[in-house]
Amino acid sequence: MDSAPDTLPPAILRWSGMTHPGRFRANNEDAFLALTFDAREFHYLGKNGHGSMAQSDYVFAVSDGMGGAKSGEFASKIAVEKITRLLPKSFGMAAQHLDAGFEDVLGELFDSIHAAIVDLGRHYEECHGMGATLSLGWFMPGWLCFCHIGDSRIYYLPKDGEMIQITHDHSHVGWLRRAGKINEREARGHPHRHALSQALGGGQKTIDPHIGRVAYQPGDRFLICSDGLVDGLWDRRMAEIARGELDASRLVLDAVMESGRDNTTALLIEVAETE
Repeated sequence: MDSAPDTLPPAILRWSGMTHPGRFRANNEDAFLALTFDAREFHYLGKNGHGSMAQSDYVFAVSDGMGGAKSGEFASKIAVEKITRLLPKSFGMAAQHLDAGFEDVLGELFDSIHAAIVDLGRHYEECHGMGATLSLGWFMPGWLCFCHIGDSRIYYLPKDGEMIQITHDHSHVGWLRRAGKINEREARGHPHRHALSQALGGGQKTIDPHIGRVAYQPGDRFLICSDGLVDGLWDRRMAEIARGELDASRLVLDAVMESGRDNTTALLIEVAETE
């Protein structure tokens, strides 16, 4: 997943996003973001659309807020809104053969979001202890660069090959699953599956996000989602739906129907075949 991509014409991205409060919660603490940016400015994108990477990079992100009252909802919105501050300065990184520097950029971005959430919790009682997960994918020519913390997820669905979870759940249960000590069924039913070891804010003094990159080819897809989607859909069913029509609502509504105990969000992105 980390080999240099072949020389290709500018990619066309297609995407679909949806968030749902679930069947039992009054408010939605999830948030998702789709935006495009160049060196000068950024533009928010609709929940469904397509665009060329000839002149701009794209960012897609999902955040799941945590906290009492509506502070979790506030935390997830801080996470996605802060993203617009740093990334336009980093446009053209891949073209300048500086793509390795994405780790520093994304690390600084997550540190900034973490500091902002912690600061609000320090000064406002209603925000004390609030936190958020964040899974972010930055599409630049040839690469998806990602940064992640918490238990939202990014999946890679290569055109030819099995779906792969490319982010690590920051939990003991996530570690047990990666180590092969428990299977999917055991992980889904584990009583501590939602106990996080890493989050933005949430009383964490320091953070250590998971940062990496994947070389993409036309026909590949990526899925970014909150843990509500995982609660509702087994991996095999998730992959089956994600490879069908490019429609995040099918993923979300199926998960809500099967579970619906949590807010549920999905962003499905395809690197379209070029003519």
